Amino acid sequence: MSKVIVLGAGFAGHTAALYLRKRLAEIHEVHVISPQSYFQFMPSLVWVGVGHMKPEETIIDLMPVYRKQGIRFTIDRAVEIHVEKQAVVTASGESYEYDYLINATGPYLNFEGTSGLGPKVGYTHSICTKEHAGQAAEAYLKAVQKMKAGERQTIVAGTGHAGSTCQGAAFEYVQNIHYDLLHQGLRDMCDLVWFSNEAKLGDLGMGAFVFNVKGELRESEELTDWLMRDCNIRCMIGSRPIKIEQNKLFWENVRGEEGCLDYDFAMLIPQFIGQKIRYINAEGEDISDKMSNPAGLMKVDADYESGPRGYANWKAEDWPSAYQSPLYPNIFAAGIAFAPPHPISAPSGITASGVTIHAAPPRTGMIACIIGRMVADNIADMIQNDDTIIRRRIPMSKMPAACVASQRKSIATGSAIMVALYPVVPDYTRYPVEHGGRNMKLTTYEIGKASAWIKRILHHMFLYKMAAKPGWSYIPE
Repeated sequence: MSKVIVLGAGFAGHTAALYLRKRLAEIHEVHVISPQSYFQFMPSLVWVGVGHMKPEETIIDLMPVYRKQGIRFTIDRAVEIHVEKQAVVTASGESYEYDYLINATGPYLNFEGTSGLGPKVGYTHSICTKEHAGQAAEAYLKAVQKMKAGERQTIVAGTGHAGSTCQGAAFEYVQNIHYDLLHQGLRDMCDLVWFSNEAKLGDLGMGAFVFNVKGELRESEELTDWLMRDCNIRCMIGSRPIKIEQNKLFWENVRGEEGCLDYDFAMLIPQFIGQKIRYINAEGEDISDKMSNPAGLMKVDADYESGPRGYANWKAEDWPSAYQSPLYPNIFAAGIAFAPPHPISAPSGITASGVTIHAAPPRTGMIACIIGRMVADNIADMIQNDDTIIRRRIPMSKMPAACVASQRKSIATGSAIMVALYPVVPDYTRYPVEHGGRNMKLTTYEIGKASAWIKRILHHMFLYKMAAKPGWSYIPE
């Protein structure tokens, strides 16, 4: 009998647990340890954050799902991994043994990385959790009421740290605010600002795109600039907050400029770093510095010497393909938990104060699910074949991704932007530089009502899959 522990029940962890249980005989134990009792569908938190969806509509209670599937579930937080004793110690003091371990703990939201950031002790809001999104909606709706009373408002959305990721979620949020205010006849009462660490508009942490738009090649910067101009959204890119105070955002950018932006409501995505887990060896020594990068993200089979070589020397081969620890082959990391070798995008630059502004690579949603399933399949293969051979590999340089960014949640009048790309990490040895290192047959862009329908369908279809309802495994990641 083998014991597999999955830390985390988000996109990567929950997907891995379901496929492990599907692949493995009942004699083998699949054990999920997560501090949350529910799975949270993060893409729909954008709608929660503007008051168009209730937080409870974005979650699934995991206990009945795991009970039905025969998956052991412990609601607790992992604080230590004893890599040679093969045990996980949780915040409650319990210890659980494993033969294989998947670290899919997701991000620690580093609000502390920027003074004054965040809903708990700061002055800004977030849509990274259902609680945060609900609080953001309350604050946004208060701003709406002030506009109705004739009081002009300034709303800021974007990134709250020089190294933030998930620009796509913030971009979708600012679009939803624009169209919500437009629908209510209040758009002329609001100044909307897009504040981002991107090097170029439309970069989104994945490098400036070249899209195939109905047979014509178009750059993401051009398309995004058109969208922002059409929505009358002021853009501040290559920027980071120095500090945030009540209704004041002190900023600097890579062009040597700095200033203070007065605002009434701000939603800024924090930096994502690793969860606070210590790795302990047989002698009781903390070896976290060997297992993780300085941000606490777990090192896997990537080339971590490639980062300092600089953007011009980065290659697709730098990225991991098995998401396996090079020190302990029975430990894997998936989703946000694994340490990327370097960003995907070119750096925005360095500010006058010496801070490098660099959009971090996204590893959420579809990407996390693909990795979670592949890691689960590799572990199942190892158990069933009684060996340590990695039979499946998929680096992000050979991975597809698709994203649908809504502009308004309405089947009748809504719209959305749908993009597909291959691969996620550009490969300039396989695809031309003028194509952004991607396959133009598979890297496409659509905008309109049909995409809005797809966004709504994906919400229901994905929650259906994550609830492990009949036929769930036939729904692709």
